[in-house]
Amino acid sequence: MNWLKTELGFDGWRFDFARGYSPDITKLYMGNTRPDFAVGEIWNSLSYGSDNKPNYDQDAHRRELAEWVKAAGGSVTAFDFTTKGILQAAVEGELGRLKDSNGGPPGMIGLMPENAVTFVDNHDTGSTQQQWPFPSDKVMQGYVYILTHPGIPSIFYDHFFDWGLKEEISNLTMIRIRNGIKASSTVRILASDPDLYVAAIDDKIIAKIGTRYVGNLVPTTFKIATSGNNYAVWEKQ
Repeated sequence: MNWLKTELGFDGWRFDFARGYSPDITKLYMGNTRPDFAVGEIWNSLSYGSDNKPNYDQDAHRRELAEWVKAAGGSVTAFDFTTKGILQAAVEGELGRLKDSNGGPPGMIGLMPENAVTFVDNHDTGSTQQQWPFPSDKVMQGYVYILTHPGIPSIFYDHFFDWGLKEEISNLTMIRIRNGIKASSTVRILASDPDLYVAAIDDKIIAKIGTRYVGNLVPTTFKIATSGNNYAVWEKQ
């Protein structure tokens, strides 16, 4: 692995199927290679109810991810499968899922945002495999969430280059960069109802997804930065 760094110029690692071996092994890899970035795939099922929908409380699922990171030494990140699962259920008219019992984000980003890699889809969940795809007509709502919120957001190649979403996604990334939104940014949830989710991030931007109008939730000191089908983002002026 060090040869891959020094001779071929690799900067980091993706630990595939990391639940298939001890986190002690990942810790060994991390300590002996010291990558600039590394992420592990711990893909376990969410808990589901009798209606075949994810339960609202997925705390045990996200804590499993957080515990793996700690056991692997604390410097590695993990794909935030908890946020993906909750988010893709929430955009189907259940946006109230996006607030946990403590009033914060319900995924791994609500516990260890600096170690959580958020995503809408990847080569396994979407693309040609379609093992756990995000609702295709609401993909941009997913990107509004992950690109404005804490965590380390990742963009799926297919969505950016093949789905005609390059401009919309790029607008969101520029808003994130322009306002200095980081993995550790703070979230203040202003609304989390079935048809409306609104959150202020670092009190610099406000993100909205859902079909309902925001009303007076957005102060006059904020101006619209981008908008689309059932989403909008405002920046503080």
